[in-house]
Amino acid sequence: MFDTHELGRRPGTLQRLSRSVEAPGPPATFGIEGVIGVPEGAPVKLDLRLESVMEGVLVTGTARATAEGECVRCLEPLRQEVAADFQEMFSYPDADDRSRTRTAVPDKDTVDGEDEDTLFLEDGLFDLEPVLRDAVVLALPMQPVCRETCAGLCSQCGIRLDENPGHHHDAADIRWAALQGLAETIKDGEKDNMGGAEAGVDEKQEK
Repeated sequence: MFDTHELGRRPGTLQRLSRSVEAPGPPATFGIEGVIGVPEGAPVKLDLRLESVMEGVLVTGTARATAEGECVRCLEPLRQEVAADFQEMFSYPDADDRSRTRTAVPDKDTVDGEDEDTLFLEDGLFDLEPVLRDAVVLALPMQPVCRETCAGLCSQCGIRLDENPGHHHDAADIRWAALQGLAETIKDGEKDNMGGAEAGVDEKQEK
């Protein structure tokens, strides 16, 4: 939670803050499950600008953190620096007659309208975690790679191609696959015939 009491309610008043907070754990993690994210408890550095306006407090800032994940090409662990910019308005509950407090029962028009997503100050405090989570997640890559030139893994044997640049497999022409199978069948038949012939010769010699 962040305190705005020192800022006051005079429009145009500014306050700058630098903070370091810890990334939350499940279920409200700063990441994309199974892909990449900021580990639980890892530091998230914040540079904030708080501005008092008529409706409330406008918060503008940047969040910086180190995300960890797995390269989608070679499956090796990776670490990536993330910088996420954000801006959010936290409204005073009594900003105007149309504002609603968190304890008030909203009418249907308010629920269906844009006020549904409005964030409010509570006793001069605001919770930045939901805003940070959205900003950091949007700044993360959907398909992280250890480096742009990563060649990935061999699709046939799984070997890392970056460590074996000359690696390749001889590609069999599928057009000859049927003939190759037929040739192997013929060879097997010839072996069987030769075995039968040798057995006949042996029987004659015994007689």
